[in-house]
Amino acid sequence: MTLPSSNMRVIISGGGTGGHIFPAIAIANALQSLVNGVDILFVGALGKMEMEKVPAAGYKIVGLPIAGIQRSFTLKNILFPFKLIGSLLKARKIISDFNPDVAVGVGGYASGPLLFIATQKGINCLIQEQNSFPGITNKMLASRVRKICVAYDGMEKFFPKEKILLLGNPVREEVTALLQRKDEALDFFKLEKGKKTVLVVGGSLGARTINHSIAAWLQNLPGDIQIIWQTGKSYYNEGKTKESDTVRVLDFIYRMDYAFAAADVIISRAGASTISELCLVGKPVVLVPSPNVAEDHQTKNAMALVNKNAALLVTDKDAVVQLGDVTATLLSNKVQQDMLSTNIKKLALPGSARQIAEEVIKLSKVA
Repeated sequence: MTLPSSNMRVIISGGGTGGHIFPAIAIANALQSLVNGVDILFVGALGKMEMEKVPAAGYKIVGLPIAGIQRSFTLKNILFPFKLIGSLLKARKIISDFNPDVAVGVGGYASGPLLFIATQKGINCLIQEQNSFPGITNKMLASRVRKICVAYDGMEKFFPKEKILLLGNPVREEVTALLQRKDEALDFFKLEKGKKTVLVVGGSLGARTINHSIAAWLQNLPGDIQIIWQTGKSYYNEGKTKESDTVRVLDFIYRMDYAFAAADVIISRAGASTISELCLVGKPVVLVPSPNVAEDHQTKNAMALVNKNAALLVTDKDAVVQLGDVTATLLSNKVQQDMLSTNIKKLALPGSARQIAEEVIKLSKVA
């Protein structure tokens, strides 16, 4: 039910990757559906993808000059203290000018300075942690905020138990709308109805190891298997040379509802938002976690499923040799497919965006 019109004002901060940005937009959309006239301002990091994606979704955004600390010694680390101080000063002005009732952090560089100042000023704050292993920013903010929304069990290892709400990750729930229309989806991709279909997704930028692994598998691809292969932009031209009647190559898949409907098995990276989406879809999944992320959190995300017999895992270093064989074996084992599908569906947490939005409303002074 939509609440009456109000002057509720909310800041949503964070970003850096789609895994932070798209959940943030989902929360904003849910707030708009629940509160007439809610005023939402995003705060991101200058030069990061949220500065493009958030306005494209119809929201205002202000950028902070913040950046992360590099793991290796670099000039950028020398500049970090100056960028942090500049970001704290700008965050203070943004909060003073916008005067929010509540602030939400979704992780990423910008949420640190913004929520630090917001809590300092006595503004109620909530953070949403997508991963099974929290990022540094959210761990530092945990003692200062009122509520912490998480997507995995066992997060009391990192956060105060009394603040935790297990609500899942906000995802594009519309991707499940066509799951029962497989023939229509196969027609959309111009694929055969009698063959087993593998969907390969590595994120909007692609995943080099997954792309190389699929290219290697194509040399001995069984005749009863066909592939929908999202390569990302950087590998698209090379991948396109390998397209055939049984291999559809795309740099980006705009109709993920059709892609999920067509798939018998899905090969994917293990970002938190991606995994939450895969749980809603409920198809058998082979995860190839990226090793190039902070604290190796994709492996931790993947293991949360693997330990419950809800997905298979192939390591990045073994993928070129093993990924094709593991996928082909899974496609030939209907019992294992059904088990993985049943178990991954049990981990789905639908309606997360709305539930998180409801918690934001509770924290607002005007709710």
